[in-house]
Amino acid sequence: MVFIFPLTAAAQDTGGAARQVWVQIEAQPTLAEARARARVYARDLPDVNGFALGRGWYAIALGPYREDEAERVLQVYRREGVIARDSYIARSSDFGRRFWPVGDASAPAPAPEEAPLVTAPDPAPQPEPGETLREARAGEARLSREEREELQVALQWAGVYDGAIDAAFGRGTRGAMARWQQQNGFEPTGVLTTRQRAALMGQYNAVLEDLGLETVRDTRAGIEIDLPLGVVEFDRHEAPFAHYQPSGSFPAQVLLISQPGDRTTMTALYDIMQSLEIVPETGPRALESDGFTLTGEGRDTVSHTRVWLRGREIKGFTLVWPAGDEARLTRLLEEMEDSFTPLPGTLDAIVAPATGQRVDLVAGLDVRRPDRVRTGFFVDARGAVMTAAEAVQGCGRITINETTEADIAHLDEAFGVAVLRPRDQLAPAQVARFRDGLPAVLSRVAVAGYSYEGLLGAPTVTFGQLAALEGLDGETHLKRLALSARAGDAGGPVLDGSGAVLGMLVPYETEGRSLPEGVSFAATNGALRAVLDAGGVTPRAATVEADLSGEALTDRAEAMTALVGCWE
Repeated sequence: MVFIFPLTAAAQDTGGAARQVWVQIEAQPTLAEARARARVYARDLPDVNGFALGRGWYAIALGPYREDEAERVLQVYRREGVIARDSYIARSSDFGRRFWPVGDASAPAPAPEEAPLVTAPDPAPQPEPGETLREARAGEARLSREEREELQVALQWAGVYDGAIDAAFGRGTRGAMARWQQQNGFEPTGVLTTRQRAALMGQYNAVLEDLGLETVRDTRAGIEIDLPLGVVEFDRHEAPFAHYQPSGSFPAQVLLISQPGDRTTMTALYDIMQSLEIVPETGPRALESDGFTLTGEGRDTVSHTRVWLRGREIKGFTLVWPAGDEARLTRLLEEMEDSFTPLPGTLDAIVAPATGQRVDLVAGLDVRRPDRVRTGFFVDARGAVMTAAEAVQGCGRITINETTEADIAHLDEAFGVAVLRPRDQLAPAQVARFRDGLPAVLSRVAVAGYSYEGLLGAPTVTFGQLAALEGLDGETHLKRLALSARAGDAGGPVLDGSGAVLGMLVPYETEGRSLPEGVSFAATNGALRAVLDAGGVTPRAATVEADLSGEALTDRAEAMTALVGCWE
């Protein structure tokens, strides 16, 4: 049965003569319990509200009413057994922030000793059922500009309005109201009654109902923001982030971002954020002078990062959410952005990694890595790279030195060699020069490669000897090396003592047989030149030079070597 008490809530008091009060009917020790009970009461009773009481308690109250009306409500509902016998009349100053109806952040005036996190005027009066069109227009006229804008936003969210959010109820807004009324079984007058406005806002906010949206005030990070504490919980501070991890099985995650710095620091953070696993590579992103936005759209995950630079403080947040739940994600992002408030102070600055060492964790977060990492070397001044065909076959995306995307200019499966062309022109420090003529067997050679597949920030140079001028089965396009190599070295340049390129390290198929330690193979310069020609690159010839010292040879090898990444 639905109980409708024959009283209207009190009008807003502008003269102070009729003080508004509430009938408190229940209190619960957790927000989840309080929400559940408010939902039950709202099925049968009008004017159900929920407020924080402080110290972890939450009240369910009816109202607001004038004092004399509240006494009658209390008596009648007690007598009918609708509310508990110990229900009582409470003042607005007894309550903090409102949590019910869901999404309503207004609250009665706070008590002096415990200010709520968010305050707003007392709620508007609720009319009798069967409000006339004239009464609906009169109620609409009392709406503030902010309330009118909120209705337009809700109509836009409902898919019936695509105009400007300007608080002006013109033909476009009226038409949207009529469409919403028709879709929801109301007479399409183009003017929403008070209860229809409440129903629309209820639909708009319902998607947030189970997220447990609460205001978090993190004084260490210097941020105040509404967070979905029903699905995430605080884990730790690890500069420059405050980590909020999933509190259950729902795969949501929040980072609060806080660090000192300037525009240069913020730009570095923008680059770092894009390297993290939690930020998928595709999606719109924009870097501006006073902040940045990053949206990552993956198959299973969507993330949104918003950062602001104010003075010498960089603050913002990242929300990680499962893909396919756009309705809640959109609403939650609105609430988080609207509620974001910088407070004094920041977490520490992010610590730069030691030179030469790749970092796979940034403040406890995984850095995104390619599915396969191999080596290549620069073959022209615009940044073309030669590498092993195995390095780039089947890749959805190819990168040179982690950040520059590249395309395959030519791939020769017979020789096992590929040429890559960067999408953005590069300026390599050293370009390979190819030796003419046959080197002497047992002469010294060196291979430069990312042996540990990018875990180290620079290539490793391995020394050995030229063991034979052909492969094990007499292949003339191969040279055999007495040298220990790893999988990551594939595609690396093989150099003689003067730093001229003798060939390129390639994998060697032995039909199920394993080679002994210290046996590697290189494609010959003749094979490499043929592939370069097909890829539109003119190889440079080496001049006759004396052998270099080990240190000088290492420097030259490293300068021409590139990291090739294969991404899914």
